[in-house]
Amino acid sequence: MTETDRLGRLLTEWSALPQAAQLSDAAFAREMAQVWTASDYAAQTCLRWPDLLLESYRDGALEKPLVPGRMAHQLTETLQSVESEDALLTALRQFRRRQMLRIIWRDITRKAALEETLEDLSELADICIRQSLDRLMDWAVQQWGTPRDKAGKAQAMVVLGMGKLGARELNLSSDIDLIFTFPSHGETDARRPLSNEQFFTRVGRQLINVLGRQTEDGFVFRVDMRLRPFGEAGPLALSFGAMETYYASQAREWERYAMIKARAI
Repeated sequence: MTETDRLGRLLTEWSALPQAAQLSDAAFAREMAQVWTASDYAAQTCLRWPDLLLESYRDGALEKPLVPGRMAHQLTETLQSVESEDALLTALRQFRRRQMLRIIWRDITRKAALEETLEDLSELADICIRQSLDRLMDWAVQQWGTPRDKAGKAQAMVVLGMGKLGARELNLSSDIDLIFTFPSHGETDARRPLSNEQFFTRVGRQLINVLGRQTEDGFVFRVDMRLRPFGEAGPLALSFGAMETYYASQAREWERYAMIKARAI
């Protein structure tokens, strides 16, 4: 099938939808053909969720860049009523779909410079990681207690973005390379305590699942944990001290170089 035939088939499918009659703008129709020719993801997204395209057209989301902080605010609103991990998976994927359509559309139609596209994709990953982790930590503390160091100070998990994510250069096909770490050893303050490593390993696994699991709504980002100390054979979450020891005495040169782009999300 030629590109012309493919586009014709897609436009025929679109014309049969009731939303098509509400998008009679000729200039927008030309843009849509341009975007659908370049991106099958955008075409299939619009055909499967036509109201999303209609809403994006009407609110001007495809025409103008987001002001700083706006995407994070939108995700906060989206997740307001989320009370379970399953609901979090669904809400994140719906949010990601809306943002990816906007980013791809603006990129292909050259309404966005390359720098805007890379920044928006990196910001999308950052806020999905941060806000997912916040939810998962709250639920984990309710279930297993608060992780504390030996002095009783509460501990938090730090997510390091590596590679393109760390440098805020994420592109449309990028995985996200992550490392999980926490300040120090100790245990949770529950009746049946977990060690901090056990606690943060569980939270880390949940975060990987929330972001990377393929569902009927797709995934948020594919997560790659192979850059962590000892690679796939290593613990999923390490203390700051264990991280320092590894990079000082055992890491290979390329692993140390990779840390140049490391960034706490």
